[in-house]
Amino acid sequence: MSSVFRHQPLKGLYLTYQLFSTLFVRIPLWVLLSIPRSRRPRKTWSIKRVFWVNMIRHVLALPNRTGPLVTTPSHLAITPGVDVNGIWVDPVPELITAELKTWAFVASVSPIRIPGYWIHKKGKSIDVTAPAEPGEKVIYMLHGGAYIRLSAHPKDPTAAITRGLLDYTGSVHRTFSVEYRLSSSKPYPAANPFPAALLDALAGYNYLVNNMGFSPSNIIINGDSAGANLGHALTRYLVENAGTPGLPAPPSALILLSPWCDLGLPPYVQGSSMVENIASDYINSPYTGGFDYAIDSFLGPHGMGAAYHNRYISPASLHPGMTINFKGFPRTFIVAGGAEMLLDQIKVLRDRMAKDLGEGNGVKEGEGKLRYYEVPDGVHDYLVFSWHEPERSSTLKEIAEWISLA
Repeated sequence: MSSVFRHQPLKGLYLTYQLFSTLFVRIPLWVLLSIPRSRRPRKTWSIKRVFWVNMIRHVLALPNRTGPLVTTPSHLAITPGVDVNGIWVDPVPELITAELKTWAFVASVSPIRIPGYWIHKKGKSIDVTAPAEPGEKVIYMLHGGAYIRLSAHPKDPTAAITRGLLDYTGSVHRTFSVEYRLSSSKPYPAANPFPAALLDALAGYNYLVNNMGFSPSNIIINGDSAGANLGHALTRYLVENAGTPGLPAPPSALILLSPWCDLGLPPYVQGSSMVENIASDYINSPYTGGFDYAIDSFLGPHGMGAAYHNRYISPASLHPGMTINFKGFPRTFIVAGGAEMLLDQIKVLRDRMAKDLGEGNGVKEGEGKLRYYEVPDGVHDYLVFSWHEPERSSTLKEIAEWISLA
């Protein structure tokens, strides 16, 4: 990330140029070129979908040159607003053990107090301090954003996933998310590398169990993109360290939406989804440098070796030095889009989990615990977007039905 236009007045001038060139050049070209169905990234796509994918890709690439476009909520404060139910989550240094303690020392990150946000089902009025009802299920949401952007705040774009799940899942009346620390690196001050976000996610999970009274058997962890990476890491920590005094048991279920699961990023070789799906996905291509900045920021002092070998960071790494298993993991639902660049690594994760867990809904005796759901022409993290229909609604229905089975 060069961020060559991050200072004023260059930032303002550059963004003004981008605004007018997009309105009067890019948008007309996007529409014109997509009129022939054969010219669309996917022949099944409407012109509207082609427009939105191009627009989102363009907007997401801008911060690579300008820095953040807007100020977003952060871990430093609870950001108030209408229907915003924020609370503070206390750190849990006593629950940090084994490798996690070593990684935190290497990265010079410590547990801190962070904000958390509740979102309630429409029509429900629940006090933020109301303890869990007997048998009440809750979804613990971990937002995406490559560990460098976006927020747990209810006004964040990723909250559309939360509201979608609440709309379709009758047995869940509220969700909780934590404002985990985002990572940064040059040209900005280096801050919050791995495992800062994992320390925060662990604190949020402990809050649900030991402060709110939710049984782990009623907690569903849901993560999208980098949030799915984090959801996997949190679940792995709870599974591998089960029995540690004070550490809550693992959750009952895990939902991974378009998980970013190999930060080593396989080579951009012909035939791979990283190449073949560049035109049909909106996440930063190798030519924008977006992946590099996110990876460097998140890995920090651990370096690229951690992206190849660390099972918490890259559970789908193809490096020969990677050793990993998923024994003890809860029933898991993986969602992928057939048009997304990360598709190949998601399939690697699927196959590795299926090997240890077996395929199935995980509710009957002897049944496998992994469910994989792929939308052929879906983009990365498509549940965020209201325009990605009918796939968005059908996927939410499938997840809701899966949740209801147990």
